[in-house]
Amino acid sequence: MKIIISNTSKEPIYEQIIKQIKELVLKGELQESDSLPSIRQLAKDLQISVITTKRAYEELEKDGFIVSVVGKGSFIASQNKELLKERRLKIMEEKLIEIIEESKIIDLSKEELIEMVLILYGDDVI
Repeated sequence: MKIIISNTSKEPIYEQIIKQIKELVLKGELQESDSLPSIRQLAKDLQISVITTKRAYEELEKDGFIVSVVGKGSFIASQNKELLKERRLKIMEEKLIEIIEESKIIDLSKEELIEMVLILYGDDVI
């Protein structure tokens, strides 16, 4: 498991960890029952505070992404694929709303925005 921390990001370190672990689960790179590094080991590997790593793991457990077993460690929890997809769709919708608002600010037409999406997605045009 590779986690990269950006010191220049405005996002707190614990949120960067949470986001990256969730992405690994959503992509299927981390599967149910896979073990995570211990809180201390991850803190050491990332050269961050144990408190920061502990907070990230607690949030991941609260969100149902991991389970912690006393004396054994933390593991990827069983995931409902449809629920994961819904969570991801909600995030995408929020980003799309932001993009639509930005496009309206610069008077980009709906057609121009759709064309841009198609090009970026890899399709030529409608």
